[in-house]
Amino acid sequence: MYINFWYPIVRSEDLGYDTPEKAMVLGVNLVAFRDIDGVAHVISDTCTHRGASLGGPWSGGSAPRLINGCVVCPYHGWEFGGDGKVKNIPSIGYGEKVPARAKVDAYPTEEKYGIVFAFLGDEPEETRPPLLELEEYGQEGWMANDVLVLDVPYYYERSIENGLDPAHNEFVHPTHGHSGINRDTYKVHDYDVEDHNQGWGFWFMHRFDGPPLPQKGHQTSKNTDTPWGDTQNKDRDVYAGGGTYGPNIMPTYINLTEDKMFRQYFFEQPVSEHRTKIFFLNMRNFLLDPKHNGPIHARNKVIAGQDIQILDQLYPELTPLSPTKEVLMPADKAIVAYRAWLEKFDNKGWRINVKEFNARNGTDTAFAIPCPDRRTSGNWVLEAMPLIKDREERKKIENAV
Repeated sequence: MYINFWYPIVRSEDLGYDTPEKAMVLGVNLVAFRDIDGVAHVISDTCTHRGASLGGPWSGGSAPRLINGCVVCPYHGWEFGGDGKVKNIPSIGYGEKVPARAKVDAYPTEEKYGIVFAFLGDEPEETRPPLLELEEYGQEGWMANDVLVLDVPYYYERSIENGLDPAHNEFVHPTHGHSGINRDTYKVHDYDVEDHNQGWGFWFMHRFDGPPLPQKGHQTSKNTDTPWGDTQNKDRDVYAGGGTYGPNIMPTYINLTEDKMFRQYFFEQPVSEHRTKIFFLNMRNFLLDPKHNGPIHARNKVIAGQDIQILDQLYPELTPLSPTKEVLMPADKAIVAYRAWLEKFDNKGWRINVKEFNARNGTDTAFAIPCPDRRTSGNWVLEAMPLIKDREERKKIENAV
């Protein structure tokens, strides 16, 4: 898991104007809330007074509170603003000057695509990766489904690699229309990967031998493909591919025909090394009537369920560090490219030392993801989470007995 990237925190529709929302990301608790102008903020969830959770729960089961755009600690009523600084400490009197150390880490936020994102790290604005721009979003001729959130019981790197894998569809997803393969002719076509010009990941496209699309008026089983339109009933080439942006964002393009396309974006929230929340945005340039949103959502849930069954049983849980621990094939070229980008992020010193974090967090130490303000100010109570300086140090840590 890495600091210094944009992570989804909560859907916009789930972040109200009267209560905060807790979220665990990168192994630590955060709290999101809106100020009096409706602007979303994300700060560390650990009060620097006596360690209470700012997001509650509250005594007697009452809801966590917001007062004057501040989230209120349920233990002693300290009021934290969106900048992470305490505005009021009731025990010394409202309006009195508070200590400079009465603060927590606060993170830059952007609210786009129906999601509240936070930049979780201390990289300065001029050098940090920007949030991915989706060129189709909000454009005429494109319809976006509401964001679907999937809570899955496995590590986010495994999830990303599954989405990049062009060799699993015929075996995991019979609902794609592949009822089986021709053992005499089946093969995954070769494809190329290339770094994309935004500089934080790679891209590829791959040709699938697609089954016939149902013709207009053809009644399909609810367990097979949805009829996407009036097409000739013959085998066709389907082009699909994608790539990564940072460690946790995966765009997927699916071109059913030259004029019928899906654009899918997976914004992954690493909760811990054992759990991930996937914020899934699906867009299309056909079947634009909103009445199709429900069936398309339902179909995507079925497909996700098929992946979950497989990924929940992978062993080991985490992606192997050494390629000698797996037998990779040419079809795994995209997975190899993703891992090469993770090595670049390792060498930036952005990877979390999960072993040290798990050994100390919540026992004698309260860790926080370092925020940009730590570059220019001191007096922090919460300890910045431990990081690994490069790939060589990571190898030593992970290979240590």
